[in-house]
Amino acid sequence: MHLKLIAMWIWRFVVLALCLQSAAVVAAKDGFFSFGKDGYFEVTITDPYIELHTGPGRGYPIFHVIDRGERIEVRKQRTDWFKVRGTGGQEGWVSREQLSHTLTLAGEPIQIDEPGMGDFSKRRWEMGVLGGDFSGANVLTFYTGYAFSENMSVEVSGSQILGSFSDSLMANVNLVAQPFPAWRISPYFTLGTGVIDINPRVTLIQAEDRTDQLGHVGVGVRAYLTRRFVLRAEYKSYVIFTSRSDNEEIQEWKAGFAVFF
Repeated sequence: MHLKLIAMWIWRFVVLALCLQSAAVVAAKDGFFSFGKDGYFEVTITDPYIELHTGPGRGYPIFHVIDRGERIEVRKQRTDWFKVRGTGGQEGWVSREQLSHTLTLAGEPIQIDEPGMGDFSKRRWEMGVLGGDFSGANVLTFYTGYAFSENMSVEVSGSQILGSFSDSLMANVNLVAQPFPAWRISPYFTLGTGVIDINPRVTLIQAEDRTDQLGHVGVGVRAYLTRRFVLRAEYKSYVIFTSRSDNEEIQEWKAGFAVFF
């Protein structure tokens, strides 16, 4: 049952990630784009017309068309859709396919870069979901990370731990060192601290809820998949500092998917 729940949330995350807005990555190499008066890229339509949608997707209705020879400003990107503005002030969304058939004001074909390995090594933000085993219990973790440089980042995570005898919530702050950020399959090391709240399921006897501090070290690997998607797997060793005479040592294995910006 718990594994089905984890699988369901991982699937929801993948669907959500497909809809996330990415940073604008319209290329401006070798003068391919000319800037308009408002600082946006201007291009000229070469197809008989282009269709403006009300939103970034084919499911959104077409509300306006702009004819061949007219200029449009490219204002932002969301996945494979671009928000543009016509000379008459109409704003709408155009697919990558249609935009790739336009020309710069200098008459050159435009080049639109897709996210790739270069973006992966230079990413600033990363978010993802991981699922796995926490000392025999199922664990589901959501995290967000910010990279100070190509080699060092900080992450904040929250985990739900579902065991046979107790359920727990865990929050962590981690420092992550990635010595080889340009590698497609890149190892990393992590060190962090956090808190865990343990709620026993025992009903025959009275059991006390616990909130304890913890520390951990870990090692993992990121594998760049495609566009802005990353596969990630990691192992962590935790020490839970209990109020009793002995501390607890916990081993955790998990894997999942992430997107980066």
